[in-house]
Amino acid sequence: MTLPTLFVPHGGGPCFFMDPNGGPPDPMWRPMEDYLAGLIASLPERPRAILLVSGHWEESAITLHTGERPGLLYDYYGFPEHTYHLRWDAPGAPGLARRAAGLLNAAGFETREESERGWDHGVFVPMKVAVPDADVPLVQMSLRADLDPADHIAIGRALAPLRDEGVLIVGSGMSFHNMRIRGPQATAPSAVWDDALSDAVTDPDPVARAARVTDWAELPNGRFAHPREEHLLPLMVALGAGGGDPARRDFRDVVLGWTVSGYRFG
Repeated sequence: MTLPTLFVPHGGGPCFFMDPNGGPPDPMWRPMEDYLAGLIASLPERPRAILLVSGHWEESAITLHTGERPGLLYDYYGFPEHTYHLRWDAPGAPGLARRAAGLLNAAGFETREESERGWDHGVFVPMKVAVPDADVPLVQMSLRADLDPADHIAIGRALAPLRDEGVLIVGSGMSFHNMRIRGPQATAPSAVWDDALSDAVTDPDPVARAARVTDWAELPNGRFAHPREEHLLPLMVALGAGGGDPARRDFRDVVLGWTVSGYRFG
């Protein structure tokens, strides 16, 4: 069975885990938490592994984490002390990392391996919600630091065979990510951007879809939404891996005054 591919919002820092006693998050984050918590049950079958690309890891060449038991990288600042002791102890999947590297190499992309870096919060924060028992192996893949949208779509295309091998391909970022503006003043312009992005992402013609999303900065409020596009590029990978499958927006909400969405391909 072919698994879909996903682009998910990963929230803000450890937003779902701010209560040291394990209580629910701020109500603002509850719809996103509920969406993430339902991801695995929404799939046609439980994945044997996850390949995830986060907006928080960039390398000059696409790099795959080959560690067997990665630690966590608490790459956020100014949060309560207990959030720097969160755990998510899923195993790595070095065999999958090397299979993915082989597919990318065959498509002409340079790859590297890395085994020491911890999983950043673009990985463990959403996955701790989606897979709370940490019982699905995971490989993290970096972005390429040039942030070329067309190449990241092509990277996703190269990885598409993994979908038939029980691997869930996930892009983890934020569809809106402008840290300089928050609150009500962001909501209306971010909604205009979100509608334009969603129209491009869900274009029924996969060729037009890829072209329109490649030109994301030309969409209304594109650079307002992403002064720097590292949180959008994981969407390109998920879109590319989705191939010609139908695309839909399966999450939308307002957090921090930002209108944000999640997408599914297949």
